Amino acid sequence: MFKVCIVGLGAIGGWLAAHLQRVEGVSVCALARGETLAAVREHGITLDSGGSTLTAPLRVSVDPAELGPQDLVILAVKGPAIAGVAAQVAALCGPQTRVLTALNGLPWWFPAGLPVPGLALRSVDPDGRIAALIPPQRVIGCVVHASCCVEKPGHIRHVMGNGLLIGEATGGASDSVHELAGVLTQAGFGAKAVDNIQREVFYKLWGNMTTNPVSALTRATTDRILADDLVREFTTAIMREAALIGERVGCPISQTPQDRHVITRSLGAFKTSMLQDIEAGRPIETDALLAAPRELAQQLGVATPMLDALLGLTRLMDACRSKP
Repeated sequence: MFKVCIVGLGAIGGWLAAHLQRVEGVSVCALARGETLAAVREHGITLDSGGSTLTAPLRVSVDPAELGPQDLVILAVKGPAIAGVAAQVAALCGPQTRVLTALNGLPWWFPAGLPVPGLALRSVDPDGRIAALIPPQRVIGCVVHASCCVEKPGHIRHVMGNGLLIGEATGGASDSVHELAGVLTQAGFGAKAVDNIQREVFYKLWGNMTTNPVSALTRATTDRILADDLVREFTTAIMREAALIGERVGCPISQTPQDRHVITRSLGAFKTSMLQDIEAGRPIETDALLAAPRELAQQLGVATPMLDALLGLTRLMDACRSKP
C-alpha cells in the first residue's frame, strides 16, 4: 500500500486528496484542523468537478503521530503557512519519504537545482529552518496548472485545468518522479515528469506574479487588469524584468509578455488566488511571488524598479488591511 498524506486540505490539497483516494493501492489521509477537520470527519471530502459531485471518506487528524510515517507527503499550504507546518511534515517522514510541494511562487528549495551556485531565498525561509526540516533532497517540486476554490470546509470546487508537472528539486531525472507521475495519472491528473522543475516553477511565476498582486491591490479580475492600457504596460514591464532574472538563473522565458497576456485574456473574468485570499481575509503570498524574485535579482545585480514598486505597494496594502 502506497501511503499518502496531504498537509493543507484547502482548494488544491482537497482536489488532490479527492482524486488520489480513488486509486487502487493508494491509502490517503490528511492533516487538518478546526472547521476542516470537523467537516471531513463528519462528511468526508467533497469535490464538485465537471458537473458531478464526488464525496468520499478521508482519514484526518491534527496529530502527525496518529497518522504515522508516509511514503509521500503532499505539502499544499499557502506560502505564509509553510514555516508553521514544516515540523509536522518532518514528523510524517521516514527515511525514504518524499515530499511533493504544490506551492505558488518561488519555494525555499528553488536555488537547489539552479546552475548558479550560492543563491539563497531568505525571504521565504529566513533562518533556514524549513530547509533543515524539509531538505531539497527529499523534495519533488510540483507546478499545478489548475484552478480550484473552497466552497466550504471540506467541500472543493474544481474550476479548470488538471495539469501537474513534477520534478526533482535538486534537478535531473529519477525513477521515483516517474513512478509518482504514473500514480498521479491513474488518479486522473494530466501528470508529467520533467527534468528541470525550476524552469516550470519560474514560468508559472512569470505568468502570475503581476496579475495576482495587482488584483489584490485593485480588487479587479484579470480581464479588467489587461483591459487598462497603463496597468497592462506596468505588468509588461515587470515581466520583462523577471525574464532577465530567469535568463540569469537558467530559466529562460521563450514567450513575450504579450504572448502571455493572450493566454490570461482567454480565462475571462478570472479571480486570482491572491484576490480570493484578500476577499476571505487570509494571508497573501507576497514573499513567494514578489520578494523572492526580487531577492534573486539583488544577488544577481539585475535592476528591477517596477518589481520593487509592486512589492512595496503590495506590502503596504497588506499591512494596512484589517485582518481577523
